[in-house]
Order: sequence, then C-alpha cells, then structure tokens
Amino acid sequence: MGQTARTTKLLLDLSARDQGGANAGKRSHLEETVKILDAARQFYLDFFLAHPDKLMERVEVLSKKTGELREGLISSDKLLTWAEFHTVATAEHPDPLPQWNFSQAFPDFPNRYRRSVIKDVIGKARGYLTTLRKWQHSGKKKGKPGIPTASNHPTLYAGTYTLDLDELDLRKSFVRLKVYTGSTWAWVQYPTRYNRYFEQRRAEEGWEQESPKLVLGKRSAAIHFLQSKTIKARKIVESKRDPDLVTVAVDLNVKQLAVITVRQHGKITQTRFVSDRGLDQARFRHLGRIAKKQWQSGQAVKGERSNQQLWRHIRRQNTDAAHKTARAIVEVCERYPGCVLLFERLRTIKGSERRSQSPWHIAVLFPLWSQRDEVQPDGGATGHRQRRQALLLSLLPLRVPCRL
Repeated sequence: MGQTARTTKLLLDLSARDQGGANAGKRSHLEETVKILDAARQFYLDFFLAHPDKLMERVEVLSKKTGELREGLISSDKLLTWAEFHTVATAEHPDPLPQWNFSQAFPDFPNRYRRSVIKDVIGKARGYLTTLRKWQHSGKKKGKPGIPTASNHPTLYAGTYTLDLDELDLRKSFVRLKVYTGSTWAWVQYPTRYNRYFEQRRAEEGWEQESPKLVLGKRSAAIHFLQSKTIKARKIVESKRDPDLVTVAVDLNVKQLAVITVRQHGKITQTRFVSDRGLDQARFRHLGRIAKKQWQSGQAVKGERSNQQLWRHIRRQNTDAAHKTARAIVEVCERYPGCVLLFERLRTIKGSERRSQSPWHIAVLFPLWSQRDEVQPDGGATGHRQRRQALLLSLLPLRVPCRL
C-alpha cells in the first residue's frame, strides 16, 4: 500500500482589464501577500531554531497500526499549539514571550495563514537540524548544511480561499482569495482560466483534496490543487513468488536517455529506447553561446547572474526530457499490471566519474535516479544549483499498476 499525489493547476487571469483579466492592483496584492507570509515564515523559523530542544523533543506516541506506545518526535500539531501559546497574544494567554511577540510584529494576521506558516516552518527546521546533526556526527569539515530559507509558496487553508463556479459558463469562474493589500487584509476576487481538464480531474473519484498552494511567477499566477490517493499493491516478497512475474528494468544509457527492458520467465519480451531526439546537440549549442558570452563579458560580478534566459531555457529542456522519460516508463508499465519496476543503482558513482561522460543526460537524469537532494547539472560551471526533478515520484500520479 502506498500514497500517491498529483497537482492540477488553475491559472489566474492576469491579462488586461479590457480583456477580462484582473487589474494591476490585484497583481500587487498577491505580491504583498507572498512578501508578508515570507516575513512571518522567517519569524517562526528563527523562533524554532532558537528552541531546538523543543523541536526535537521525543515523547511517547500511540501507533495507529499496532495500538502500542512507542517513542517518537513530538507531533507538529502539539508544536503548533506550543508555538502559538508563546508567540500569540489571546484572552487565555495575553502575555507571550517579549522577544517573540508575533501579534505585535504582525497585527491582524489571519490565523489560518499563521498556522500554515508554522506547519511549513516545522518541516524546514526539523530537516535542517537533522541534517546538521548527521554532519556533526560524520566528523567532516566540509559540507556543513546551510540554514533554510523562509521563502515558499503560500498554502491556502480552508477560510483563505473560495472557488466560485458559474454553472452556465465555466469561463466566467472566479476564485476569492484573502490577500494583503499593503495595509489591511481583504477578500479579493480573481478571474480564472477555468477549463474542462481541470473540472475533470477535480471531480474524478478516488482522489482526496488537499490544501492548494498559490504559486506566483514573474508574469503568471496559479493555484496548484493537490490531490492524494491510496494505492494498494502486493509486497515485493509476494511478487517474487509469482512464477509469471514481469519485471520492467530501466537503465540510464550513454547514447539514449534510458533503455527500458521487460523480462518474463528469464527472457526479454520487450525493449524500448528513449531518445533525446536531437536535444543533446541543441543543448550543446546553447552552452556554447553561454560560454562565448561569458568570455566576452569577462570576470563575473559577485552576486549577479548572467545569461539568465538561456539558463532558464536549458532548465526547461531538462525538465521536459525528464517528464517525457517518465511518460515512456509509464506507457510500458501500463501494459503489465502487477509488474515490478527496477532502476539501476547509481549511488556509488562519484560526481567526477559522472561528469567525465559527455552526454548531458548523465548529469541531468543521474540525480533523478539516485534521489539526491540537490544537483549541479551543469558541472559547476556557473555555480547554479537546482532542486532535483521528481522523476520517480512522477510515475505514481500517472497510476502505474506496478510496484517500485
């Protein structure tokens, strides 16, 4: 049994007012909302890092599966209650800690947004402290983890948004958001680009609705609706006992993006090669342009990034290649219900060995296979770091009837 999730985007219409979109002031409200939520997230990040003992406190918890008491980390719900008790002034506790008075620093802050910020920060702070503790026990001098940033996409809990649908014309649908105007909090309506695809996924049975997120780009804004679903599958031990077991193996190839082989009864029944279709040469030309521009501009200025448009284009190409590779794996697995999906184990390969191979997808798809937290896909030439693409996780939302 496993858990899978998928995201459906609902774009906000930020076009010109005469074209049915939102006015310029509404766009600025979204930016102010993201800015004040980041500031509140920074407040609680500093608060939890100042109290690491409470954050990593171990208490007795009741196991839902066995019903037995065991020792574990204090739950995020209890931490939320503890944090609000010490930082928020209410009738029951009107005197929070003087140096951590959230009510004074952020007056009239909505409680739903505050709780979403606290829940987000708990995960960030715990992950940082856990990684820091492992680094300290390792005895290494390099690789010390850095303090996490406070910026993140706002989570919209119930009470911070409503979706108003027009039954006659879905194109006239609106979403009401509680936003910060720069001085006060107010409810504002935003026109959406509602479509049949979103309606179909939203109404599909078997998927549970989760709290959506507001994703604000430089020229666009969208609400990402998260849905989760429980998938039942046989255990690996039981699958191995099946004489008709089908295994689907994925190998990271040098000349191809991936090689997918299907094996049953000791024989290979299908082989599929996933090609980049000329993307390798296109990427090589883009990197050549970047190298030429950097040579012409001379030594880079600290704190500035050059060729941002080209780097964004290359990152989009890498993401597109990863998703197409995942789609190819899904198409093969859909033909064999109950199959076992195997990936090549590449965690033992060092970074220098990986970069020594010329094909670009070795550097791009390798971290997706090995599930590293952060990668430097361009070999460290510009120092740009990007989060790994969830290639393996992208298989489950497409309802692959096999077990990883």
